[in-house]
Amino acid sequence: MLLLSPVVIYVFLCSPAKPEFTKVPVDQIGVSGGVVSFVCQATGDPKPKVSWNKKGKKVNSQRIETIEFDEGAGAVLRIQPLRAPRDENIYECLAENSAGENSVSAKLTIIREDLLPPGFPNIDMGPQLKVVERTRTATMLCSASGKPDPEITWYKDFLPIDPNTSDGRIKQLRSGALQIENSEELDQGKYECVASNEEGVRYSSPANLYVRVRRVPPRFSILPESKEIMPGGSVNITCVAVGSPMPYVKWMLNAEDLTPDDEMPVGRNVLELSSVRESANYTCVAMSSLGIIEAVAQITVKSLPKPPGTPVVTETTATSVTITWDSGNPDPVTYYIIQYRARSPDSKYETVDSITTTRYSIGGLYPNTEYEIRVSAVNSIGQGPPSEPVETRTGEQAPASPPRNIKAQILPQNTMMVQWEEPEEPNGQIKGYRVYYTMDDSQPMSLWQIHNVQDNLITTIQSLVPQETYTIKVLAFTSVGDGPFSAPIQVKVLQGVPGQPSKFQVGAVSDTSIELTWEPAYEKEGIINYELRYKEGDSDTQLKKTFGPTKSYVVESLRPNTKYRFSLAAISNKGIGAFTNEISERTLQAKPSAPPQEIKCSTTSSTSLLVSWRPPPLKSQNGDLTGYRVRYQRQNSSLLSSG
Repeated sequence: MLLLSPVVIYVFLCSPAKPEFTKVPVDQIGVSGGVVSFVCQATGDPKPKVSWNKKGKKVNSQRIETIEFDEGAGAVLRIQPLRAPRDENIYECLAENSAGENSVSAKLTIIREDLLPPGFPNIDMGPQLKVVERTRTATMLCSASGKPDPEITWYKDFLPIDPNTSDGRIKQLRSGALQIENSEELDQGKYECVASNEEGVRYSSPANLYVRVRRVPPRFSILPESKEIMPGGSVNITCVAVGSPMPYVKWMLNAEDLTPDDEMPVGRNVLELSSVRESANYTCVAMSSLGIIEAVAQITVKSLPKPPGTPVVTETTATSVTITWDSGNPDPVTYYIIQYRARSPDSKYETVDSITTTRYSIGGLYPNTEYEIRVSAVNSIGQGPPSEPVETRTGEQAPASPPRNIKAQILPQNTMMVQWEEPEEPNGQIKGYRVYYTMDDSQPMSLWQIHNVQDNLITTIQSLVPQETYTIKVLAFTSVGDGPFSAPIQVKVLQGVPGQPSKFQVGAVSDTSIELTWEPAYEKEGIINYELRYKEGDSDTQLKKTFGPTKSYVVESLRPNTKYRFSLAAISNKGIGAFTNEISERTLQAKPSAPPQEIKCSTTSSTSLLVSWRPPPLKSQNGDLTGYRVRYQRQNSSLLSSG
């Protein structure tokens, strides 16, 4: 059998308490037309209800108002304006609850303005309308006079103000002014200052205090900054927002909250990141009752950029190629580098850097040339690997250089054979050649005869005039146009006469000699001599030298620092051939071959002489004079000095 212990329950019952007054009204002496207030407050259990009576009846008048506070346990009886003798009476404050009732009374006396005693309080300066921003300090001024000095108290919205219940935020200054620090919306209202002494009580005119609450949506005063860091590095991101009310600030990574709700700071939030391995976008969110704003900081973990996409050729000309490409990099690229080279075994890459777009035209290329082009990206770490190359060919252009080594030879029946080599810079596929020839090379080219040749480097021209000398020029052409003319050559229409020597040029040069070299137009031409014609300077006097078969000749006994013009022709038993075009060369400088002229000497002082002269004759200067040397000696002395 289970035995249970008895359970004892204690019930404590509180007995009701009848009302007791904590604030009792005091007798008041008011001025006719003025204001008085009686304040009454009680406590009890249950909480009592306070009301006001006049002559045993509830107060009922448009001029008499009851303002309750403390949930009805307190009430202010306000009479305004005072009327005598109607309002002079005993006013009773009655406090009631279920435990009983209690009452207290106060007397009101009213004096006409013209009968006030000399010491009756007077408001010298009352409060004025004031507007203050929330959280700022508001001061309501008041000063009063009377005998004895009146005590100043304050009412707000007809209720008495007790500075002791404001935690020091509301203070009454010695001057009587009311100072409200860190003002709030609840401080807004109608304020009165009350001056009272034993002679009576006087109220100031009411003045409104408005607390202006600035309502500003949130905005960022410091935006979070995007940053680049090394792999595994640390970084702090600061985000500051302001507004009224001040916003809360948090950090997010994608949809993840990085700031716990219970730790969300106001205004400023610093996100501390460490051991960062991947690039990411971090979002700062600022929020208040007036809105939500966001700002993004991009944290980039540095690494070499990836290869861009293979370039795409969008346009080609004879000297340029335009390409575009895809970045191939999700992270920012500082710039791009283009490398290109001609498709030949020995060619090296040329580089174009600091390109900030993904489209570029490469200029200065050779026409009709195949190129290989690739692109690489550069960031703050360095240059990444190149893209896959693209191959392309530039367009054709007219040849940039003439055919080379033009030669002509007379054949039987007044026919000549002309041959040449391809241009060094064809700029495309050579479609053919044009051979221009004339007996009068002073005529414009449009009057020369033209002989067109296709797919060949040699041709014959017939029906020439015997014994005449012809001048010949050759050009090459592509599908785009004609190239430049070759240097002219001459040929004499007489079979067996040697052709014009080729590659006629200057060799070694001294102050008195010039070497000339050449090649015969054709081998086995039966050359027995060469005739060299030359002129000195601008003179028209022609000098001749004749010498046997050779490929070089040194012209000697020339004057220093003098320009000479030369032309050469080969001679066979059949006669002399066509002369080459003139070439010119200047001999080197040499020492002057004559002394200065007209030397004069005169005495300028007891210790100095003035020496003057004219330069040597121009033909004897042998170059540009750079200075003079003067030598002198005393008479009857072998000592020679120079200066």
